Amino acid sequence: MDDVILITGASAGIGRACADRMHARGWKVIGASRRGTSSGGWVPMVMDVDSDSSVASGMSDLLSEHNRLDAVVACAGWGLAGAVEQTPIADAREQLETNFWGAVRVVQHALPVMRRQRHGRIVLISSIGGIVAIPFQAFYSASKFAMEGYGEALAYEVAPFNVQVTLVEPGNVRTDFTERRRDVDAPAGDDSYTRAVTKAIDVMAADEANGVPPDRVAAVVQKVLEASSPPRRISVGKFDERIGIMAKRLMPYRLFERAAKGSLGV
Repeated sequence: MDDVILITGASAGIGRACADRMHARGWKVIGASRRGTSSGGWVPMVMDVDSDSSVASGMSDLLSEHNRLDAVVACAGWGLAGAVEQTPIADAREQLETNFWGAVRVVQHALPVMRRQRHGRIVLISSIGGIVAIPFQAFYSASKFAMEGYGEALAYEVAPFNVQVTLVEPGNVRTDFTERRRDVDAPAGDDSYTRAVTKAIDVMAADEANGVPPDRVAAVVQKVLEASSPPRRISVGKFDERIGIMAKRLMPYRLFERAAKGSLGV
């Protein structure tokens, strides 16, 4: 297969699972990450999606080598935990810089070549947390809510060029995302939210530990990439997580909130 795919966040978690699976399917996989490591077979690339110059340089190298780009899977991301009131603006910006703007940077460099080719696939790793907000991870949810709106609008714009966009919305997944989550330090002497934050994050960590393996998400990404008519959105995870998407759309909002709060640890 000559198809070339760029996967960001490929050094770990969902990104690495996607890189491994698509390499096994015969794609030419370039796996980008800050660490620039590979789990074997596919080509690693050092790329910091927070940096305009790093993304530009990496994409230039990729196109010089392959002169084409058939698909992008934007997986790079991390989590930030803490109360909104106590989260420094700098930390909140960093969260969106990677999770949202990082994907935007990569896609903007990919689109010119996809337009010239008159084909391309863009897969944005969103989250069920981009539809049902996660308390004490508000800026993570904000980054994924932003991804949802961006991906939908982008899809309308690029459809005339045969570029197709899909938002993949995982629920809880067993990866090192849990251990890598950053905690906001509460101001000294202010424990207003401490108990609630601890409870909510403990619930989330336990749910993630019992989540689906990352290859389950990678299998959905594969299905999307190889579909003749890929969906705009597709969720992946356990049924009780995914049902929350439909419940939010159909249930009276106060009833939905009452049902959701317990599962979210608040």
